[in-house]
Amino acid sequence: MATAAAEKPPRPKGWRLLKIALQKRKSATMLGFGFSSGLPYALLIGTLNAWLGEVGVNLATIGVLSWIGLSYSFKFLWSPLVDRFHLPLLDRLGRRKSWILLCQIAMILAFAGLAVTNPAQDIGTFAAFAFIAALASATQDVAVDAWRIDVADEETPVELLSAIYQFGYRIASIVGGALALVLAARMSWGMVYLLMAGLIAVMGFVTLRAPDTDRPERETLHKALAEPGALVPRYRALALAVVGISWAWAIYTIGHFMVGMLAPLGPGEKHPSVGDFTKAYGPWIILATVAVPLIVSSLTNWAMKRSDAVLSQPDSHVSPLRTAANHLYVALVSPLAELSARLGWGVLIVIGMILTYTLCYNIWSSFAFPFYLGELHYTKDEVAFASKVFGIFMTMIGIATGGYLFARIGRMPTILIGAILPILGNFVYADLAEGAGHIDAVGSMIGLKWLFGLFGFDPRMIRLLLAISFENISTGIAGAAFVAYLSGIVSKNYTAVQYALLSSLTFLIGSLGRGIAGEAFDQYGYATVFRWTAAAGLAAVVFVLMEWMRVGRENN
Repeated sequence: MATAAAEKPPRPKGWRLLKIALQKRKSATMLGFGFSSGLPYALLIGTLNAWLGEVGVNLATIGVLSWIGLSYSFKFLWSPLVDRFHLPLLDRLGRRKSWILLCQIAMILAFAGLAVTNPAQDIGTFAAFAFIAALASATQDVAVDAWRIDVADEETPVELLSAIYQFGYRIASIVGGALALVLAARMSWGMVYLLMAGLIAVMGFVTLRAPDTDRPERETLHKALAEPGALVPRYRALALAVVGISWAWAIYTIGHFMVGMLAPLGPGEKHPSVGDFTKAYGPWIILATVAVPLIVSSLTNWAMKRSDAVLSQPDSHVSPLRTAANHLYVALVSPLAELSARLGWGVLIVIGMILTYTLCYNIWSSFAFPFYLGELHYTKDEVAFASKVFGIFMTMIGIATGGYLFARIGRMPTILIGAILPILGNFVYADLAEGAGHIDAVGSMIGLKWLFGLFGFDPRMIRLLLAISFENISTGIAGAAFVAYLSGIVSKNYTAVQYALLSSLTFLIGSLGRGIAGEAFDQYGYATVFRWTAAAGLAAVVFVLMEWMRVGRENN
């Protein structure tokens, strides 16, 4: 076994990875699917805000519109539908291909709708098209993830397919970020989004040529739920109903406010305050999506200890409704039930850390383009290079550094560094907003200003590059550390669903905070809010230290 592992060739990287991808049908398709997943995300979560900022949409509205990103966080909720529902007409294409193609068609139409809508005059219609595109993109991700697992084999293992997917995704982030900005400097934003819709149409032809897997025969899903000792169906249904209603209420509340915020105003009317909404409903939304599922999961663990609440013999009942309910139960209840059973009260520290770790930089990330273009008045070409070309290399350096630190100094020290550095990054951006006096001084002192000057960059561009260098290296380290942490905390029995649920929670508070951040940017300015978000990052530091103490006690 050890000899076989030693003889296993290293995973290819870079252009060699691309060359291998193009030699095999499955891996070449995976490259296309990675591009098809990454392009809409780049266009909707980042580039769209550059368009909105340029036409004068206020930052509070941009912040609310950025909540469409919650589609990616909540996508596990409708994954059972994607897995089990047969699409009329399209289903003959294949189990996964049918959904992927449907989502691509929806994205093409939605991007075309964005292209012909003026956001300055009809932000409501514009937001509706953006939401449809985000929903289709998130749903496509569910189908693509399932396709990758389904078609993997010995020649194209899932690890290779995952690496190829990331390669395609990163290419798409450059196309949807840097290239889109460069094009927007030379043509209308509408034309840019029409061109991007054309690229998704090309990916539609990739989908039509993709291999697919057979749909399995209808049978009991997740056999563990039908074995003796599992919670009886009526208790599972009750737990699922409580958690489902909580999630449904949270999503409805957010959606209803977004509609009201983006709806056209009548004479003398004002849009509702994002800050008031966040203060009034934010805690309840966190309660509904985090606290209620945790409480229900703990109660299911308690019920499992009662003989009348568990199956005494195998449950052979099979139905479409039962299958769908089992999917949702495994997605919403089982992951937290296992985690709370394994960690006890420590689960509160873990969840607190997950909720706050990316808060510091997730809150303001949607406003990066309006900040660079509108506040600092950099050109689209400058921002495209600094943020989406140079910045990606800095992120890769950060990810590599995070991996090195993880191996060199250990898990918790690296996670702590990843929590602290983004806080400092926010102070760097606050300085950039106020003229970059400290950035200039530090850059000159350590020689980076001179180094960048050798490549022909002027002092103004050097300030932006230095700020982006620190920010992207910091978030790269934090991201690498946190992914490794989440991968280590999940159970081997619930790897996929537990990771999906926990990773979705990392964006919850940050996404909600974007609405109030946008309003605050309008009222108080960028520098002040950057310092506030830095202060919010201290919560993550506290939870990391508590988790370090908890892990230390477990190991002793």
